[in-house]
Amino acid sequence: MLKDIDPILSADLLWILAAMGHGDDLALVDANHPAETIARATSSGRLVRLPGLTMARAARAILSVLPIDDFEPEPARRMLVVGDAAAVPEVQHEVQAELDRALGRPQPLAGIERFAFYVAAKQAFAVVQVGDPRPYGCFLFRKGVIAGAPG
Repeated sequence: MLKDIDPILSADLLWILAAMGHGDDLALVDANHPAETIARATSSGRLVRLPGLTMARAARAILSVLPIDDFEPEPARRMLVVGDAAAVPEVQHEVQAELDRALGRPQPLAGIERFAFYVAAKQAFAVVQVGDPRPYGCFLFRKGVIAGAPG
């Protein structure tokens, strides 16, 4: 255990989040996503599973330490509902609320068509699969920078 670190953030997940560079994407996906296949194609080839959690709970933990890119106009993306791109499922509303809370301001989740999402997820740094079974719980978060003085 680490002080002030969400206990959901395992050593493997913390390694992924720390190893990501500015501009790298993290694919945060639901239990239905082909995570094993997608993860093998990512830069790190890594997959971390978070069984038994809701997507919002996993997003809250990750966003507590992951800076979101503020140079990119669409640093947070969601998979669009097939046949109804205007629909926003409850799981996406929940993650939107966690993202806005973590940033302290609204940051709309941009939509990506299902198959385009799979292609983009393969270009991510790694995949985190949550045990949440609700469909369309698939997100990409682009890592930003933390600026400050050295030492």
